[in-house]
Amino acid sequence: MFSIGDYVLHQKTGHIGKVIGYGHEILNDVYTTTLKVLVDYAETTGKRGVVEEDLYSAWVKWLSS
Repeated sequence: MFSIGDYVLHQKTGHIGKVIGYGHEILNDVYTTTLKVLVDYAETTGKRGVVEEDLYSAWVKWLSS
């Protein structure tokens, strides 16, 4: 589980950001956990500061080098 303040990477879009909250979405009558992420780096659009919410499973912890 990610903690508030952890940096994460979206596996499909390449967006990197900080976890700022959690949410839930109903898929096939099942609650699934979502993450609310403040995007610091958006590879495709270059936009920063966007809050993105997506399934928890779409993100992995990001470790800067």
